Amino acid sequence: MSRILVTTEIPAPGMEILRAAGEVDLRALDHEQLVDACASGEYSVVVSQLRDRFDADLLASASIVGISNYAVGFDNIDVAAATQHGITVANTPGVLTNSTADIAMLLVLSTARRAVEADAFVRSGSFTGWEPELLLGSDVSGRVLGLAGFGRIARATARRALGFGMTIKFCPRPPGDRDVSDDELGEFAGCVEHASWDEIVATSDFLSLHVPLSDATHHLVDASALEAMKPSAILINTARGPVVDEAALVTALREGTIAAAGLDVYEREPALEPGLAELSNTVLLPHVGSATVSVRSEMARLCATNAAAMVGGSPPPHPVNPEAWAHDG
Repeated sequence: MSRILVTTEIPAPGMEILRAAGEVDLRALDHEQLVDACASGEYSVVVSQLRDRFDADLLASASIVGISNYAVGFDNIDVAAATQHGITVANTPGVLTNSTADIAMLLVLSTARRAVEADAFVRSGSFTGWEPELLLGSDVSGRVLGLAGFGRIARATARRALGFGMTIKFCPRPPGDRDVSDDELGEFAGCVEHASWDEIVATSDFLSLHVPLSDATHHLVDASALEAMKPSAILINTARGPVVDEAALVTALREGTIAAAGLDVYEREPALEPGLAELSNTVLLPHVGSATVSVRSEMARLCATNAAAMVGGSPPPHPVNPEAWAHDG
């Protein structure tokens, strides 16, 4: 049977599917060990996590058929280099839309209403009764939610935000733009406003990021963008950490350039920018956008099914670079 390298155990039914498809080697590896394992010729497929980095050098020396990433995102993999070397990359699309949109709205509400501060206040014994100006926060209803990107997760977030009476503006491809017809908007036609990136930044009360990480979106929210935001604005990031210049964000939060931030992802995850954790005007979550039992289970099923297909000599159901399979075959 073919050997499958699994860098971190995935939930049921993932491991069962993998073991039925081939011999599973479950190993936690640092980057150099991952390079050696991929080059060894011992493995057909690697089941990877976002923290596993497949750069051009690793892929050039690799002797594997494919990589099945346990994630929707795949910015940990140099897909162009993988394609060049006939290595197919697969992911787990479409399963975490609602769970991540829920987290985006959780961050909107918890930052606006200072929920984490309020919880700590009560637990510390500081609550002595109702006071007129105790922990005053920001309104959500009637406020402008700016969406950077308008894919599945952004649309699901918009659907929730409309239920809270928010005004929705979106930029489909920041920092650039493109035309979006009413037919493409579908249920959102007449309910959301298409705006430029500069307008989204300048007018949003809540700026929520829903873009993939690329050269164009790296540090999309930098010092200049933060300075262009309202002083009362709140930044929400459930996309990828490096979309935000975290050092600039810490400075902006500390100096009152913006009011608050709610983050589920970080630029050098799991490390935080020095000073970020000490700021009371933040809500910081440990990358839990997809962290429900049902979502993680379905991600595991898709990930394992991708790996099993490649081990068995078939293209995966969810390829990122299908042309690599044809190249390899």
